[in-house]
Amino acid sequence: MISDAVKIAIDGLIKPFEGYARRLPDGSCNAYPDPGTGGDPWTIGYGSTGAWIGPDTVWTREQAESALADHVAYFVSGVLRLSPVLATAADRRVAALISFCYNCGLGNYRISTLKKRVDAEDWDGAATEIVKWNKAAGRVLPGLTRRRQAEAAFLV
Repeated sequence: MISDAVKIAIDGLIKPFEGYARRLPDGSCNAYPDPGTGGDPWTIGYGSTGAWIGPDTVWTREQAESALADHVAYFVSGVLRLSPVLATAADRRVAALISFCYNCGLGNYRISTLKKRVDAEDWDGAATEIVKWNKAAGRVLPGLTRRRQAEAAFLV
């Protein structure tokens, strides 16, 4: 059931890896620069980005939770549209791909070998492909490596 996959994605992958970064004493949060570039795209809450987010952006916890829910809904819809086979896949597999797309984007997923493996229901091959997406600005980031390994474990 897709709602179970969403809960697994949010609680098991997205929140732990995105974190609620730059928490302020009152519980709100402020934006921080992308770890790969040191600047754009500025990020806030649970990994939200956009042209309207900059170094002075501050959100309440409620704004961060609302943005997370909206973004996850967008990525659920997109990943199911791009890979209809996921409509009947195990919740953990759908969760892994929601998390991946939340982090890397639907455009990257659409053109990836990962998508080809998913569409063929080659879950071992998908797990092998997903761990390759551990770089930002050409540099391997330990946090991305851990996230991709966790997503890969959900795929097999």
